[in-house]
Amino acid sequence: MKSRLNLTIENTVLEDVKMYATKQKRSVSDLVENYFKKIVKPTKRKNIIDLIEKLDKPNIADNDDLKELFYKENGKKYGF
Repeated sequence: MKSRLNLTIENTVLEDVKMYATKQKRSVSDLVENYFKKIVKPTKRKNIIDLIEKLDKPNIADNDDLKELFYKENGKKYGF
């Protein structure tokens, strides 16, 4: 169900919004409705596990010694 809403804004802003809506091939009402939907929608916080799972998998064999690889790579770079 749709309801009517009256807004009071400056004429210059209204003219700019109408031009923008025309360029986007949308109505001013549609722009306002979508803006309101965006600001009242709760933002979903990202879970750290989801972020980690999105990372690329490292190219390391299962039997590699990670400590040894670390010292090899950083030994060349930092001289230890």
